[in-house]
Amino acid sequence: MLSALVKEHQNKQQIRREEQEQKRKEAVQASNKLTQALVDHLNVGVAQAYLNQKRLDTEASQLEQNATQFQKATNQWLGLVSSFASALKEVGHVQNWSNTIHKDMEEISKTLEIAYKTSQST
Repeated sequence: MLSALVKEHQNKQQIRREEQEQKRKEAVQASNKLTQALVDHLNVGVAQAYLNQKRLDTEASQLEQNATQFQKATNQWLGLVSSFASALKEVGHVQNWSNTIHKDMEEISKTLEIAYKTSQST
């Protein structure tokens, strides 16, 4: 009778150990799944951040190229405007020169008229 109780007790302990081992394996599997899910979730964020950074780098490079082209175009426009301003100054000088010659010619014309009238009256 005592041996039967001992055997029964040992069988129950064996069954509890097996149940415990099964629950331990299930807990390990659950923790592995949780860990994998967390890593996957973090990897998605990291991958998205990497793609965003890559896109930002590309756009920054494109912006730099556009800025360089804009700077070149601006320098060309500044050169053209400077040339245009110089040409306008020259036109102003030519106009001033032609006005001066026109006045001189009018004076010469008036002087010749007066001289002609004077020579006709004498």
